[in-house]
Amino acid sequence: MRRWAGGFGAAAVLFGTAVLAGCSGSPAQPGPVEVSRSACGDGWTAPPAGPQTLQVRNNAAVTMEIDLVDPATGTVFGELEGVGPGTTRALPVNFGNGAYALRCAPEDGTPFVGPTVQVTGGADRPGPAVVPVTNADLLGPLKQYHAYVADGLGTLAGQTAALAQAVRSGNRGAAQQAWLTAHLTYERLGAAYNAFGDSDRAINGTTAGLPAGAADPGFTGFHRLENGLWHNEPMSALSPVADQLGQAVQKLRTSFANAQINENDLGLRSHEIMENTLQFELTGRTDYGSGSNLATARANLAGTRAVLDVLRPLLTTRFPGLKDLDAWIARTDRDLQAVAGKPLSALDRKERQRVNADVAELTERLAPVAAIAEPRRTS
Repeated sequence: MRRWAGGFGAAAVLFGTAVLAGCSGSPAQPGPVEVSRSACGDGWTAPPAGPQTLQVRNNAAVTMEIDLVDPATGTVFGELEGVGPGTTRALPVNFGNGAYALRCAPEDGTPFVGPTVQVTGGADRPGPAVVPVTNADLLGPLKQYHAYVADGLGTLAGQTAALAQAVRSGNRGAAQQAWLTAHLTYERLGAAYNAFGDSDRAINGTTAGLPAGAADPGFTGFHRLENGLWHNEPMSALSPVADQLGQAVQKLRTSFANAQINENDLGLRSHEIMENTLQFELTGRTDYGSGSNLATARANLAGTRAVLDVLRPLLTTRFPGLKDLDAWIARTDRDLQAVAGKPLSALDRKERQRVNADVAELTERLAPVAAIAEPRRTS
């Protein structure tokens, strides 16, 4: 959970793909639809039904977020994020019968809705579309997830203390088992990483970017201990490493009590947890000797489930694909459970292909969650 390949900007693209797939590039307007601080949709006349592309120009002196909405319900059919001053951007849409308007949100001002246009002569709205999620909607899920992480950190503190004791005892087998137990607990807390700050690097950092690799003094935490435990480093030399890990966990547990998880993180991380599982765990890039990447992948999946659990009340009425997503999660969990005790190198070709396909497909199916749960300013 310490290395994220995606970025928040990607969520807007994924949302646009999910909602507006199948749209053609044919412009519906002879010129751009213009927005400014005082007008949101100048020059926009009633468009024909069907797939087309609006060219939207921002004439304001500030950056704008521009949504295509149902003016009565606020349901979002398409969005453009971060449209800079003087910039024209393409908004592909698929118009069904009904009322539409643009909603403009200046970066330093209150969102407002422009004039309504009515589309007729086509089919019913093809969907999908999304009723916006607001910061207020996310307060409950964030509180629940904070409690989940705080409870997990309490469990982790006890487990890392037991790990340090096992290392001090000199029993390598017991220490290896204690390491795996504690590490999987940490990996289940995947959506909170941004609230962990520098503690995440201290607890779960890799050798990436360290000049001396595994011998670098900056290499600490779970993977430093893993490297020593599975490569026969003297147990006496590993005791300070285990103690340092326990101290880092205690520090994080204390600081997290007053930390805040960003509203943008929950939905976005549900996708990125599995994206990074595919990139790092299923390639073996984070294996320092334990061969536990498949077990870690399953822990990451549990972390994704925890995020979806708190978001479920918001997703149930907004995400038609939720039932299918749940089924794919169950399938992925079943297939990972079947191989979780093996190192990656022990998988036969069929097993490897099945696991990779499961996680890759799940990553794609999670992409709309990031966009749906993105908080939007509506007033």
